[in-house]
Amino acid sequence: MKKIWVIKIGSSLVTKSSTGLNIKNIKDWAGQINELIDQNINVIIVSSGAIAEGMNRLNLVKRPSSSSRLQALAATGQMGLIQAYEVAFKKYNILTAQMLLTHEDLSNRARYLNAKNTLNNLMQYNIIPIINENDTVSTDEIKFGDNDTLASLVANLSGAEKLIILTDQDGLYTNDPRKVKNSKLIKSISVLDKKLNKYAGPSNNILGRGGMITKISAAKKAAKSNTQTIIANGIKKNILINILNNQDYIGTTIYNKNSAINSKKQWIANSLKIKGKIIVDAGAKKVIKQSGKSLLPVGIKSISGEFKKGDLLAICSSNNIEIAKGLTNYGSKELAKIIGMSTARIKKEFGIIDNEVVIHRDNMILS
Repeated sequence: MKKIWVIKIGSSLVTKSSTGLNIKNIKDWAGQINELIDQNINVIIVSSGAIAEGMNRLNLVKRPSSSSRLQALAATGQMGLIQAYEVAFKKYNILTAQMLLTHEDLSNRARYLNAKNTLNNLMQYNIIPIINENDTVSTDEIKFGDNDTLASLVANLSGAEKLIILTDQDGLYTNDPRKVKNSKLIKSISVLDKKLNKYAGPSNNILGRGGMITKISAAKKAAKSNTQTIIANGIKKNILINILNNQDYIGTTIYNKNSAINSKKQWIANSLKIKGKIIVDAGAKKVIKQSGKSLLPVGIKSISGEFKKGDLLAICSSNNIEIAKGLTNYGSKELAKIIGMSTARIKKEFGIIDNEVVIHRDNMILS
């Protein structure tokens, strides 16, 4: 069975600051990916650069702030971006395909499965999917916000062995190496290490939306499917080949130790947006965290937000710390009537109960 690598390439690598796409870099990655394919690895590319290329084509120096202008730039730049990849891979007789996704595509279960099937079929045809966020139609409510997040969801979607995030930095450092001289490169770190978030910082690149903090977040999402994340410098010579050969490449490996969850719970954990909050008592907190049991109305102290049946809710302790999240069997109006009530009392007062559990354990994931 072929292994799958998701390779995310950032705007600063795909583009030159003032002269459009960096064709040299794209050709170099294509050559390396051709070697990966020869080693029985399926590759999925998540590429930034459409908006940056659109800025170049329209001779813009400053990234616009309005959504409609950014969408226009994405539509303009996407043409050149995909063409550049197509030409680069044609040299090796490799076909490419464009996939544009919005958060809504992955938050809807049916569309999520459709996207998964499309990816699988493309790889069976030995076609490299080139994926980008569909900036031309995405809005604040449905956009991923950065391609690091998108890449992690694609890793979950495809069951990838590795998520390789190529950036203009050598990896994750103890401090920002551009500001602190004695910063040390972290070669390997567990996704569960509490120091991980301390090492991250926002992006200073005007072309990109992400920073190291989004890469850490992506690694945590990818870890849900036991995908190993590698953050590396995309312009280092033969970086992908060095990763393949397990050489001492410059980069950071973020790993997870066998705590993968099933595909449905990956979808719940990573692909949905929280629509409301449930505060539970100490007893409910204990049975959820220690026993992995479903949440009943009797254990709920309060709720907040407007939500409907099937929405994702955060489950929090009395001190407002998230302990889990899951899909609700009740809308906010219906749930408000029965919080804190036992099943027997609900049946006595209402004569009928829609569902004995508010969030079933099969639709719940611990935070």
